[in-house]
Amino acid sequence: MVPVVCSKCGAHHAVEAYPSINTAQNPELKARVLDGSLFVWECPSCGARNLLRYETLYHDPAEKLMIWLLPGEKEPPRAVEEAVKDLPGYTLRRVGEVGEFVEKAKIFAAGLDDWSMELCKWVTRREMDEKNPEMADAPLRFSRLEGADNAIIFALAHGGAMHELSVGFNVYEDACSILGRHRGQLPSEAFVQVNENTIGRLMR
Repeated sequence: MVPVVCSKCGAHHAVEAYPSINTAQNPELKARVLDGSLFVWECPSCGARNLLRYETLYHDPAEKLMIWLLPGEKEPPRAVEEAVKDLPGYTLRRVGEVGEFVEKAKIFAAGLDDWSMELCKWVTRREMDEKNPEMADAPLRFSRLEGADNAIIFALAHGGAMHELSVGFNVYEDACSILGRHRGQLPSEAFVQVNENTIGRLMR
């Protein structure tokens, strides 16, 4: 349990948190990560829904995947990095906030590559800057694949509302081809951060 304060009424409560999530041992938690409900709590005093932020390590043995949520851009302990960096076939990622954590889990659950998805987002962002400059600062989050053509649906918050943007799967496929030729240039340290900023630096 962790102490929390309601953002609306200021009431103090304690809610359950999960500092470690193993999807083989608790498959129900994977579903709650993917729909984001694991990080939302409802205030018993006023009914307001609040975002819960805490450190957690997500481990999906079937996918050989670990995602470490370290709020506030904390650095992972060196001892832990050393212990897991040589796990055969494992993908290790680090994120700094809940939205990015949920998105990362969705990307891998959909069988997609996060480096290629971030390049797909980078390309989409360049187009948005020209066509919809008012949304230039709204983070793009992978939501799902949709339809027979596997259209990529991004979610973004703007003007106090959530919006969706559909992008053809061919953009992602092009990104896969581009990165396939440059895999050796990508950072390879344990629990690397893979996001729009990382891709932006590589594309300069």
